[in-house]
Amino acid sequence: MFSGLIGYRGTVVALEERAEGGATLRVRCEGVEQEAPAAKDSVAIDGVCLTVVAANADTLAFEVVPETLARSTLGERAAGDTVNVEYALRVGDRLGGHFVYGHVDGVASVVGRVREGQGERIRIESPPALAPMIAEKAFIAIDGVSLTVAGVNERWFEIALIPETLARTTLGARPAGSRVNLEVDPLARYSYHAVRAAGDR
Repeated sequence: MFSGLIGYRGTVVALEERAEGGATLRVRCEGVEQEAPAAKDSVAIDGVCLTVVAANADTLAFEVVPETLARSTLGERAAGDTVNVEYALRVGDRLGGHFVYGHVDGVASVVGRVREGQGERIRIESPPALAPMIAEKAFIAIDGVSLTVAGVNERWFEIALIPETLARTTLGARPAGSRVNLEVDPLARYSYHAVRAAGDR
């Protein structure tokens, strides 16, 4: 379980394809000394919950299965790319964002971005399968960052980013045309599917 409050970044060291499918992802992560992750621990990389398989100094290794590569942007990452890093919540941690599972619902493209006050407003396409679960003032995680939906229609939604988020996360460097991971608010997901199931009876 994660909060979507990004305190660290990482740099991709390598994404090594496996002959049998999938890949091994190696990331040099900030916060390793403070958080002390070990093999079997969960870490979210750009919003994708991964299991550490090896920890060596400040570099963590993860096995990324084909399902994860197909549903997220991790397969597009290359050595030198910057990623958002969040270590799993501990009991007693302050929860200032929203519950983020690290189970990415889909990938979408950034449509555009404009300056707005001290921050920026970013428009992102709404994948048809996710659009019914994206509502104004509801939560959404973008590349693992907990955010509030500022505007929405059937084709896109908008996020208003404050300077702190632009500085601390990779969202400050996602130009129009780039792709991001989306995880809708779990409450919206469960409610939507419950209503659909009830309507099918």
